[in-house]
Amino acid sequence: MNIKTIKSEFPIFSNKVNGKTLVYLDSSNSSQKPKSVLNSLDNFYKNEFSNIGRSIHSLAVNATNKYEETRMSIKNFINASSKDEIVFTKNATESINLVATTFGQQNIQKGDEILITELEHHSNYVPWHYLRETRGAVIKFAPIDENGDIIIDKLKELITSKTKIISVTHVSNVTGTIVPIKDIVEIAHKRNIPVLVDGCQSAPHIKINVKDLDCDFYVISCHKVYGPTGVGILYAKKKWLEKLPPYIGGGGMISEVKKDKITYASVPEKYEAGTMPTAEVVAFNESIKFIQSIGIENIMKHEKEITDYALEKLKTINSVNIIGNPKNKAGVISFTLKGIHPHDISTIVDEEGVAIRAGHHCCQILHEKLGLAATARASIGIYNTKEDIDILCQSIEKCRKVFE
Repeated sequence: MNIKTIKSEFPIFSNKVNGKTLVYLDSSNSSQKPKSVLNSLDNFYKNEFSNIGRSIHSLAVNATNKYEETRMSIKNFINASSKDEIVFTKNATESINLVATTFGQQNIQKGDEILITELEHHSNYVPWHYLRETRGAVIKFAPIDENGDIIIDKLKELITSKTKIISVTHVSNVTGTIVPIKDIVEIAHKRNIPVLVDGCQSAPHIKINVKDLDCDFYVISCHKVYGPTGVGILYAKKKWLEKLPPYIGGGGMISEVKKDKITYASVPEKYEAGTMPTAEVVAFNESIKFIQSIGIENIMKHEKEITDYALEKLKTINSVNIIGNPKNKAGVISFTLKGIHPHDISTIVDEEGVAIRAGHHCCQILHEKLGLAATARASIGIYNTKEDIDILCQSIEKCRKVFE
């Protein structure tokens, strides 16, 4: 695998930032886009544009076919049982809101419990909080240990007869913790409790097999998977899509409309109301092809090598504190630098062309647990190299000198 060749597929890396070569270490926030994705967007709007699922002229039929090809590619990418289990949304946040709203409408009453963890991104907490506000639900948080791993025994203890759903991240966007989803699903299913998995940080970086995980719901944000913004994925077992009510009403999600009655379309169209982001969905197929052309196993191997190298290098810098030391870790490294605010770290390393994130990373509960207001975060993508890590470390050393 030639990373130099792979990196050349991303036009943004031919640009300079503050006169320096771009070192992009913010892929957990959003990944950069390869030429194949950009070209697909351009070509669709220039040569193939039409709305889908309505007209029967050639452009509309071609657009609909390409849209459905992406659905099939996603089905294969995550090993779903059927393409009908794949719903397009505008992002992973909407996917979680869709489940929380529809599942909550049918299954959550006052006093019923929703179990999440202290690792969760706000997108996997706020939608459940709405059920606490509107339906009187109780939210419980499974705790993590000092390394950033979920304490499975404590999670089991929190489950009661009132627990209606468990919603958990696959990979933490702060500590990089890879959560043992299969174990959690097995525990939940023994009590007939469904499980939703937030796969935003996992889908670009590790092999996803929803049949093997046996989760009930799995959500993906396409802009983190080398794809366009404006597209999210909800995988749901077909039994749930058929059982739960629609989320948004309008054109495209109906079968028949009368003055006194409406019947809804079959799944997954039942959940895809209105005009969808067709060009972006079509372009996401190129993102999947890009990952498959490299091989997810090769991506995992490369990113682990870069992550291990980064951890080793960062630990040699005085005053750097790495946040979390989980048993299984993805390419997410949050850290602090003694006496220097993370925003200042980010600003100074940016002068060297290094893009990292600073703040609470939409994980205030986790940062509160850690006793921190904010951290700096470097996150790895397929295009990162050991040279990128060397430049990051050099820029951190410069940051230390500025504040001496």
